[in-house]
Order: sequence, then structure tokens, then C-alpha cells
Amino acid sequence: MSLRLFAARLPRRIPWPCYSLVLHPTRNLCPEFPSRTIHTAPRLRNSHTGLTNILASDTPPPVQVSSVSEDGILLEDGLLLPAACIFLDGKVFLWDVPDSVTQWSREHLAMFEVVVPKPEILILGTGVEMAHPPPSFRSYLTNLGIQVDVMSTRNACSTYNLLAEEGRRVAAALAPLTPRRWQKSLIR
Repeated sequence: MSLRLFAARLPRRIPWPCYSLVLHPTRNLCPEFPSRTIHTAPRLRNSHTGLTNILASDTPPPVQVSSVSEDGILLEDGLLLPAACIFLDGKVFLWDVPDSVTQWSREHLAMFEVVVPKPEILILGTGVEMAHPPPSFRSYLTNLGIQVDVMSTRNACSTYNLLAEEGRRVAAALAPLTPRRWQKSLIR
């Protein structure tokens, strides 16, 4: 069917340049071209406002933080992480680091040397308040091609959730609000 024949079949009240923008839910204007419904995943639509998150993918990120408290970091699936952890590629890793950010070194991030693909950004949560790690720590990650963003753990969790929902390759290294170390008996 030619474009002229298609345009001739359109209702006259629709101006010519706007015909492609008109959606009619009950009938197909041109039976030769099958109608198509637009799919919206139910979890992407906010039931209270009716708005759709157009940045989210059909599959939610595997690791999402629900809340941060003195007890630890609570994930959406109900898992409570009481000590430092790393979120990378949809997985949670226990992170054995000193309580003070100033004592962190490049050895504490050795896993980023072998991971493929590398995250484009690492969100570094340093506890209750933002504290800068040693310059060698940041330069080590920069040399690996990973951008580093340092902030408090609460802000880091929010930023991680947002970037992960957008589908970005993001990792988070998070220290708890109350400094705790993983018990070695739990790690083995």
C-alpha cells in the first residue's frame, strides 16, 4: 500500500503532519499494518502516580539497598549486612577493610584487577560522614579505568540504587555506619 493510499484512509479531522502521533485504542486505522500494544512492566509503573520509569530495564538490578541503619545495610531481599561489603556485577562480596578510611590501601581493592567487565564507576561509602581515602587508593582505581565517587554510606547507597536501576555498570564499596569487622569464622 502506498503512503498516499494510507493517508487517504485517515480520518479527515487529523491534520496530515500529526497522523503518526494519534493513537486510537479501539481500532486500527490501516488493517494492512497490524496494531501493536505498548508493553509496560508492572513494576516500572508507580501505582500511586501512574508514572513510568523510562530509564529502568525490564529486569530489576539483583542488588538493591532498602535502608541503612546502625545495624548495617539492609537489602531489598531482607539480607542485613552488618559489616563492610562490595556490590559488584549483581553480587555481594564481604569486604575485610580496616575501620579507618585512612588505612585503606590498594590491596583492599585487588578484586577490581581481575573483574571483567570493569565497572565504569565505583561508589565508595565511607561511613556516617564522608572521609577521603589516601590518594594512592584513588589513583590505583583511576589507573584501572574506574571512576571513583566518595560519599557517606547513606548517600552512596542511594546513588548506587539510582545508577544500578539506570542499567549502568556500577559497583559500590560500602563501610557500615558503625565500624564492624566480619568475623573470620563466618567468612570460612
